Amino acid sequence: MSTEETAAAREAGARGEAGAAREARAGGARATGRPVGRPPRLERAAIVTTARRILEEEGVHALSMRRLAKEVGSTPRALYHHVRDKDELLLLVLAGMAASAPRPDLPSAPRERVYVTALHIHDVLQRLPWVVEVLGLGHVTDKGAMWMVEEILDSAIRCGLEPREAIRAYRAIWFYIYGDLAYHAATSRRASEATDGATHRPIPDMLTPEDAATLPRLTSLGDQWHEVASACDVPNGLHALIDGLLARGAAKG
Repeated sequence: MSTEETAAAREAGARGEAGAAREARAGGARATGRPVGRPPRLERAAIVTTARRILEEEGVHALSMRRLAKEVGSTPRALYHHVRDKDELLLLVLAGMAASAPRPDLPSAPRERVYVTALHIHDVLQRLPWVVEVLGLGHVTDKGAMWMVEEILDSAIRCGLEPREAIRAYRAIWFYIYGDLAYHAATSRRASEATDGATHRPIPDMLTPEDAATLPRLTSLGDQWHEVASACDVPNGLHALIDGLLARGAAKG
């Protein structure tokens, strides 16, 4: 066989292999109903589900559009056809989370309604630590949770608070709840990441006998601090806070 014939045979073989590959891809596309050469179609639900999994397993810091695109087998640019930005993605992930927890039976007395609703907020978020992280960003929330805000505001006003006072009361309750959850989450994270055995040091452990001159009260209470701190719990704390917040309304009555 001449050199020309050999080259022609090789070229024909290459064309045959390429054609077989195209046919195989076409067959696969026919089997899936997807046009040749196109990636799998993205669905918003799949994007949201994947984002929620990342948040649950690794936290807010691990979620980015680039990371999400890699997880769903796409590109960041393609994701923006489904969600405007990361904020909208977080809103979609949060949507419906409040509704996933059954509403508690609320008592008729407005003061107790404030308490039961506030405790419900804490209990729900305690089971969803990643939601606490998202809410900590300060500009996204689940609209489905607004009924809890409504209950606290309405009940506070029924207890005698002025509307502006009721708003302040709600904010104080929310910051108490969020602060407790964020503090314990940070404490747990530090404990798990500590490599030298160093963990959180309570205030009394930071004091020395020499501090008694400038911090006499704090130093004198140091021995009781651990006992009292370990006995503190959110239900009792909320009761004390709410009683104090609503006392002004009761005084007016």
